[in-house]
Amino acid sequence: MIISVPATSANLGPGFDSLGLAVDLRNRVEFHHSKFFSVSIKGEGENNPRLKGNNLFVSIFNEHYLRLTKKKQNFKFSFYNEIPMSRGLGSSSAVIVSAIAAAHEAAGIRVNKRRILNHALVYEAHPDNITPAVMGGFNAATIEKNKVFSQKKHLPDYLKAVVVIPNKQMNTAKSRTTLPKSYSKENAVYNLSHTALTVAAFFNEDWEMLKLASQDRFHQKARMKMLPELFSVQKIAYESGALMSTLSGSGSTFFSLVYDEDTAMISNRFKQKFPDFDVKVLDFDNNGLIIEK
Repeated sequence: MIISVPATSANLGPGFDSLGLAVDLRNRVEFHHSKFFSVSIKGEGENNPRLKGNNLFVSIFNEHYLRLTKKKQNFKFSFYNEIPMSRGLGSSSAVIVSAIAAAHEAAGIRVNKRRILNHALVYEAHPDNITPAVMGGFNAATIEKNKVFSQKKHLPDYLKAVVVIPNKQMNTAKSRTTLPKSYSKENAVYNLSHTALTVAAFFNEDWEMLKLASQDRFHQKARMKMLPELFSVQKIAYESGALMSTLSGSGSTFFSLVYDEDTAMISNRFKQKFPDFDVKVLDFDNNGLIIEK
């Protein structure tokens, strides 16, 4: 059995902890019953021995499998990871979602995406990454009474994601310490209105509106100061015709939404300017969590 979950880009400018979308960069885990427990990792994290001995996926999987079956069982897990770790592309959300889904499938319980999403809240308190990880597409989400309520928009093929992935990690918890402890009413209203406009632009497919709509006063500048090159990334993106260009999650990755025909020019400019950074052109993912038997 194989479970796969896409990478995600969250916040999307003003939509702090509430907006996110999925891109076609996936972590896959293959697993089956075994006499002995074992873990193998290929791709991202394969050179980190701690991931084999202290694996978040295995911990969450065992917790849910025991809850669902009331018994312990050894499994062989083979991970194939494409999502960079601690780069603002939802690697931890992918682990959480895939572990919960895998435990349900291993227990013989058909996966219900909404149920998986609500279980994921225990480990990830904000719905901006876990929602597109489960649902795919663009999502606006909120939490009420420990449940995620969300709306999804399918993203068309003529749009692409260009992501610039710096060679430096950013810790989400640490980056939150750089943010103000309070916000003025003016800035709160600014972000509320721009978040609303961003959502409307996505659902109405008014892509030209996104450059204006995705402006933010809550978190981006404070976080970008931790890696000042990101200001240049955003500047180049907009000069090259990007429809929107925002910090991906808490960083360090920068996400740009572009028309398909502009991808080569924009990605080449990034590669020339930032030779030490990884630049990827990605399709958007509208499937989210996938289970293959």
